[in-house]
Amino acid sequence: MRTMDWGIWTLLGLGVACGGGSGVPPPMPLPTPAPVVSVAISPSGINLWTGGTQAFQATITGSTNQAVTWGVVETTGGSISAAGLYTAPGTAGGFHVKATSAADPTKSAQAPVTVSVQPSAGACNGAALGIGASLNGFTSFPSDNAWNQDVSTAPVDPNSVAIIAFIGVGTGLHPDFGAGLYNGSPIGIPYAVVASSSQTKVSVAFTAYGNESDPGPMPLPANAPVEGGNASTGDRHVLVMDRDACVLYELYRAFLQPNGSWTADAASVWDLKSNTLRPYGWTSADAAGLPIFPGLARYDEVAAGAITHALRFTVPTSRKAYVLPATHWASSNTSTSAPPMGLRVRLKASVDISTYPTQARVVLAALKRYGMLLADNGSAWYISGAPDDRWDNTQLAALSGIKGSDLEVVQMGTVYTSDPTGPAPVISTLSANPATIPTGSSAILTWSATQATRFFITPELGWVTGTTATVRPTTTTTYTLQAEGPYGSATRTTQVVVTP
Repeated sequence: MRTMDWGIWTLLGLGVACGGGSGVPPPMPLPTPAPVVSVAISPSGINLWTGGTQAFQATITGSTNQAVTWGVVETTGGSISAAGLYTAPGTAGGFHVKATSAADPTKSAQAPVTVSVQPSAGACNGAALGIGASLNGFTSFPSDNAWNQDVSTAPVDPNSVAIIAFIGVGTGLHPDFGAGLYNGSPIGIPYAVVASSSQTKVSVAFTAYGNESDPGPMPLPANAPVEGGNASTGDRHVLVMDRDACVLYELYRAFLQPNGSWTADAASVWDLKSNTLRPYGWTSADAAGLPIFPGLARYDEVAAGAITHALRFTVPTSRKAYVLPATHWASSNTSTSAPPMGLRVRLKASVDISTYPTQARVVLAALKRYGMLLADNGSAWYISGAPDDRWDNTQLAALSGIKGSDLEVVQMGTVYTSDPTGPAPVISTLSANPATIPTGSSAILTWSATQATRFFITPELGWVTGTTATVRPTTTTTYTLQAEGPYGSATRTTQVVVTP
């Protein structure tokens, strides 16, 4: 049978050949597959006040037709014009803007919108925007935070006299802030207030203390002011407050890069709604492991008549020790007369401040009630503040009339000469769902951890809360979760594959 089969096929082949052709008809061309259409929305998510507006843009891949139909998923979620201008509703809530492709109506994308009630005075998101902006009454951290504690009646530390003498009883207070320039640089540590709904997050590369730094990205504008000016060779602190998330970003020895990213020796991120500290033994953008911004004297609060928090100060030599809320020392001196980082000093109640000029008097009143916390090594009794051309340098100079002998150390808690130890964070799980996505789609990262108080996801997100986060990679990306707790940190990775 096999021989007959081959013969039949041979005869058939010969018969076709007699027709003068090759015997095989030309192959039919395969149809070109239609390109896969996908939709992406920019920005990918926003926060707005009630009644606020935001322009959205849609990008279509896989088609030359860029037209989309805009809509809001929730019926009470506000409105959006045909051009993509969204208007938030008059009530707070979570909503979604949707763009549907005209080329392929089965393809669409959504962007979440969080709408909050217009803030009142004293709210974090009620702060003004810009460099040196007024916080409009907002005070960093909860009311029971160490920076905000009234210590006017707290006991005096038994070692107060020795510590004050070590720093300098005859040395006067010095305002390390003011108006104008000194040696060509603004006087003080500047800051900026941004809104995360409009400020893009950029990456930060660490050049010294990356193992004790919080990873980015961070909402740092290219015009964020640098302490000492752009040409400074000093500490080059950069402080940025995100009023929408109520989060503070602080960098030490920061340098803007041509692509808009930053490098820094160290960086720390602070949730201004929380009392969470750095891990024991970790530095921050400051030597003591403290935040800088909450301890600055700012013109807006002095103009309002009161500073309602402790101030930041420096001394020439500190102790190789710290007291909470500090978490780090920067010294090899073990003398018990040397001040540990985090030490709180206040102005004695008996000191008459009634004759001091207004701006100096407001500062001194704060020193009586809240005191000042030791944050760094520097000059004796230098008080930190933000530069502002509305300061009256003559009035501030009157602070030098207060000497070390007018000050006293507030009773300290535990003085740590070695870092406390305990269980380090453990990340039990980290996964992406889905783990493979088409271009323009998103995935949800989910994790579980123990002994952790804060989380960061790089790249793309930076500081996050909870145990889930949405990512929108444009290419295949490996995400790193960093979990931090009182006794250290841990990391774990997962990958999201992006297909065309």
